[in-house]
Amino acid sequence: MVPMSFNIADLIEYAADAVPDREAVIDPSLRVTYRQLDERANRLAHHLAAQGVGPEQHVGVYAYNRVEFVEVMLAALKLRAVPININYRYVTSELRYIFENADLVALVLERQFAPLAAEAAAGLTKLEHFVVLDDGTPGGAGKLDAVEYEAALETASTERNFDTRSADDHYVLYTGGTTGMPKGVVWRHEDVIRTLGGGIDFYTGEPVAHDHVLAERAAATDAPMRRFPVPPMMHGAAQWATFQGLFAGEPVIFVPRFDADLVWRTVEAEKANLLLITGDAMARPLADALRAGSPEGRPWDTSSLISFSSSAAVFSPSVKDELIDLLGPNTVITDSIGSSEGGFGGMTIVQKGQAQRGGPTVMAGPDALVLDDSLVPVVPGSGMVGRIARSGNVPIGYYNDPVKTAETFVEIDGRRYVVPGDFATVESDGTITLLGRGSMCINTGGEKVFPEEVETALKRHPAVFDALVVGVPDERFGERVAAVVAPRPGQAPTLPELAEHCREHVAGYKVPREIHLVGEIERLPSGKPDYPWAKKVALSKAL
Repeated sequence: MVPMSFNIADLIEYAADAVPDREAVIDPSLRVTYRQLDERANRLAHHLAAQGVGPEQHVGVYAYNRVEFVEVMLAALKLRAVPININYRYVTSELRYIFENADLVALVLERQFAPLAAEAAAGLTKLEHFVVLDDGTPGGAGKLDAVEYEAALETASTERNFDTRSADDHYVLYTGGTTGMPKGVVWRHEDVIRTLGGGIDFYTGEPVAHDHVLAERAAATDAPMRRFPVPPMMHGAAQWATFQGLFAGEPVIFVPRFDADLVWRTVEAEKANLLLITGDAMARPLADALRAGSPEGRPWDTSSLISFSSSAAVFSPSVKDELIDLLGPNTVITDSIGSSEGGFGGMTIVQKGQAQRGGPTVMAGPDALVLDDSLVPVVPGSGMVGRIARSGNVPIGYYNDPVKTAETFVEIDGRRYVVPGDFATVESDGTITLLGRGSMCINTGGEKVFPEEVETALKRHPAVFDALVVGVPDERFGERVAAVVAPRPGQAPTLPELAEHCREHVAGYKVPREIHLVGEIERLPSGKPDYPWAKKVALSKAL
């Protein structure tokens, strides 16, 4: 019997063999079929191997969403090397931190990032090879001794003659979360495929029988879903939406960066079926753009859209309701929870008028549960607050961080669990209600306030476009609730007005005691909240 590998590169190669002439990845400047994707990734893999890149070594990808982002990841994985996602918003010190922490030996980057990369890499002895992607920026690679991407491909072999890969090969996802320096979450390939890649059915919890199943399904359909992940590929939500599509032989569509009108124009032009976003930071502008119509003065054509899915960030009920009206009954809207460490936690199909506290109430994913402070499962319907945990296919730990690994990955009765820090309750029917990230919980007079719950209440107000909530020092209560609010154009909501509104949705101790109006809420490129920025705003001024 042939062993099952459940290796990311293998599964994409199976799809390439099953549907070689089907479009694989599409961006505004390049379209490749599965055969072309495989051959171009083979060329890059051979080029990297010639530079000494091999198993377990780390190759950085520093780019916006584009076909080549996928090619770089696949090329590294073909070599049993590990692609490392680089946040394109990082400043020099943050770049240098991840270059060193991740032990990069090679970096593929867009030309516009070359000056920062050169500064960050100066003096590093492990990072020796650079490949530059053309992005329209004039000039060369500056101080970097770099090879042009297409030149590297042109002279390399297309042969798929690499060493046998394994389900035990490593995949690493760097996550900054909402606070602190980025951490590299290390997964075995099979575990991450089983958790995020469709190796276990998200709806039924049933594992696929063998590693060719997804490619066989791809070959059996002439009308695959056309998948459009909108978040940046340096974020796990987009990476795994992309891999799910590629394993299944689906066309995957990209736009370089988020722009609401561009997203709807692309949905219309490419006949996208599955649109994937991360929370309100994308959902609100998309709703506004859909309501306004195209710049040419006509409605956007969304008739191809079957599914609109959000994950990894708060998706407010008011925005959900608006999108239900705008997209109509033929588009199913879903909201799911999860994390880079914990993987898929659960999903719900959105219904109009659904109540929501912080995050959504979801049907728990496979092996997901809520543990109390004693690491005992929370009793359904008890009202107790615990932390979401998951067993089964979980990561190995954090790269180069044994202390954080020991804190997050625990063993209970001989079974290993990941407990990343998301607080939740368990309803009487066994569904899980996400409350918020424990690291941002506000303690005011001994009461816990989860920012997401207050943010959801604020965003129900018609004058509020976006909001973040943080705790600031308070002499009497230790901390008080402060809200940083971006109003809708022409609006200037006051503290009494918003406080009165919030009292209709949350307990009195959760109501903001101060409001700070800003032109725009800063968020991470993934759509996740930038709480350190919000805290600086709240501490620097008061209304």
